[in-house]
Amino acid sequence: MNVRDVMTPNPRTVGPNDTLQKAAQIMRDEDTGVVPIVENGRLSGIVTDRDIVIRCIADGTFKGKASDAASDEVITITPDKTTAHAAELMAEHQIRRLPVVEGDKLVGIVSLGDLAVKDGKDKQTGDTLEDISQGVKH
Repeated sequence: MNVRDVMTPNPRTVGPNDTLQKAAQIMRDEDTGVVPIVENGRLSGIVTDRDIVIRCIADGTFKGKASDAASDEVITITPDKTTAHAAELMAEHQIRRLPVVEGDKLVGIVSLGDLAVKDGKDKQTGDTLEDISQGVKH
């Protein structure tokens, strides 16, 4: 199965200068833990609920820009790759979500939950989650 078959298409986004509050509101409204940052039509970063907590709130910064909390490195995948490849990337980089890009344009997001629910490969999902969690255990 390909990533395009399980991804969430056209996710809501923020710009790098949008507020953390706007990013958090999108997370609340869309029931997600991630919001891609798009600048001039291109994916420039990603901010997660954990990023906001660890990089901003824990430091006492309650106001700021989405780019202030953005993850340093964004790992992406193309929609034509297999879900097995997506799972491998998630495990290798210990992440639970991957932005899906065509060229430099964001076209979707694929999460570990998407792989579990839509692809239905429970063993693969369990193995991926175990690999992702390795860094947390140590």
